[in-house]
Amino acid sequence: MRDLGLGVGAAVWAAVAMTAGDWIWATLALEHRPQYGLAHGTLLCVWMGGYFGLVAGRIAMGKLLGGLVGLLAAASFYVLAPVFGYSAMFLSWVGLWFGLAAVVQYLSGGAITARPALVRAGLAATGSGVAFYAVSGIWMHPAAEVNYLWHFAAWTIAFAPGCLALLGRGRGGRGLAP
Repeated sequence: MRDLGLGVGAAVWAAVAMTAGDWIWATLALEHRPQYGLAHGTLLCVWMGGYFGLVAGRIAMGKLLGGLVGLLAAASFYVLAPVFGYSAMFLSWVGLWFGLAAVVQYLSGGAITARPALVRAGLAATGSGVAFYAVSGIWMHPAAEVNYLWHFAAWTIAFAPGCLALLGRGRGGRGLAP
């Protein structure tokens, strides 16, 4: 039950940051520029890494590694977008979850082993990819009036499967515990 609470907590934590980001983009009427996207991705993952680090008792390391993952995931979008268009976002989303799985595994025990990290990352990327796609209409076809409560719910839905996959103990696993 603790794993479920941690996973849902992480999804809500991420949704808070992403909804705040949506508000900042809209309020400041920011044009989509790479430097803004890189900052957005990095700050989101510093925020998420802080949560994972808090759970593992390694906040500073969680923030540092999370920020690195966020920067790389955001940068991947700008590298892939000229080839794949906006669909590159979904590829970057998958990369994000593979990076976060490595961070969570590192924070939980120090060594990153391929099989557990790949299984968790695959589940996180697939589940959150489907969820992200299901709610992506709010970003792909935005309404004239922004409904931030719906944005918060959509972000929670998008992050929940990934966070649950990363923070669950699985069969015989330790999970992310100090």
